[in-house]
Amino acid sequence: MKLIPVLAATLLVAALAAPASAQKLKVTEGSLSALKGQTEINTEFTYDGLKVGKFDNEADYIQKKTTEYNSKEAGRGDTWAKAWKEDREARYEPKFAELFNEYGGIKSVHNKSAKYTLIFKTTFIEPGFNVGVWRKNASMDAEVWIVETASPDKAVAKISVEKAQGRVFGGYDFDTGVRIAEAYADAGKALGKFIKSKAE
Repeated sequence: MKLIPVLAATLLVAALAAPASAQKLKVTEGSLSALKGQTEINTEFTYDGLKVGKFDNEADYIQKKTTEYNSKEAGRGDTWAKAWKEDREARYEPKFAELFNEYGGIKSVHNKSAKYTLIFKTTFIEPGFNVGVWRKNASMDAEVWIVETASPDKAVAKISVEKAQGRVFGGYDFDTGVRIAEAYADAGKALGKFIKSKAE
């Protein structure tokens, strides 16, 4: 009977070691050829209609987590909720730009004079978790619009981003913001390389 716990532990280790689903990018509309020869692209981020984990509404997720944390320690949930929103500009977006610029042939900038704008529309975030012996990677999905900066309602191209993975080597990603930031880094790297290959 002692074999059962050993077998369970072996299966657990195997599951944790299994590679995560690979990120997928696809041009769903238009063409990236317009970016050929461009050296920089204005970049903006939106989070409208964001789904989080099992929640179809981000506000419901924030409310649940805030209540849970506040019940354990007064004010902890409010601090968490504030960080949840602030991490976008402080962590996620810089990580995306850093990897996009490193691997792409065009620079992500905040510059309205750039001819084209990349609008990164996050549609889904899986925060994941890490409790030491058990963990789940963060991941995210998004829709990317490439538009003329002067006409942001008209897309030159649209790209779907699925299953960008957030994980830290060594497993020291106990903080939710760290895991999600790595998902944005993964998306930035893949998208930079993708646009570079399609725009040449």
